Amino acid sequence: MKSFRHIDTWVFDLDNTLYPASCRLFDQMHVRMGDYVMRRFGVEYAEAKRIQKELFYKHGTTLRGLMVEHGEQPEGFLDYVHDIDYSPVPHSPGLAAAIAALPGRKLIFTNGTTAHARRVMERLGVTALFDGIYDIVDSDHIPKPDRAPYDKFLSLHRVTPGSTAFFEDIARNLEVPHAMGMATVLVTSDENGDAIHLNGETPGAHVQHVTPDLTGFLERTRQT
Repeated sequence: MKSFRHIDTWVFDLDNTLYPASCRLFDQMHVRMGDYVMRRFGVEYAEAKRIQKELFYKHGTTLRGLMVEHGEQPEGFLDYVHDIDYSPVPHSPGLAAAIAALPGRKLIFTNGTTAHARRVMERLGVTALFDGIYDIVDSDHIPKPDRAPYDKFLSLHRVTPGSTAFFEDIARNLEVPHAMGMATVLVTSDENGDAIHLNGETPGAHVQHVTPDLTGFLERTRQT
């Protein structure tokens, strides 16, 4: 493993990265997205899911697609989609210890909301370990992988790319961090269907490290 001794800022995506895809929180959110789109357009659920997926793959998030193509206001959508059961997210003392041992700042960069992130972090037991959350509202509802939210994130949190590591579950969301000079880590799972679809067979040179075990990877960085 390439040395991480120069890293003093650790940036984590939230969904299916900080917590494992096996928690299936995104399954709950996908159902609620489908319900929202079904009611919004007055279509059957199967057609709503087709529309939702098309918007997601085209625009990075379903919400961004609804905003760009249909003038949707974000607040109602975000509140509805994140009204889910968080109990599948386990308390994770091993993850907490691995994060606590990292030198420097720890930040969340998510296409979700701060409220959603806090609920997940509380379940994991890592809330006190993070120095900030950068969410979809902070990014003006422009999602990763568009470059604009990354630029704003760097400015807002005074992040130096050359000493930053970025963790993600979707490979294309690492393209901009890599171009900026950050170390990039792809967190994989066979249960992460969206990421598998987007990543394809070969993640590309912008993915420097790949791991199916975030806790184990973080523990090993202390040894390099």
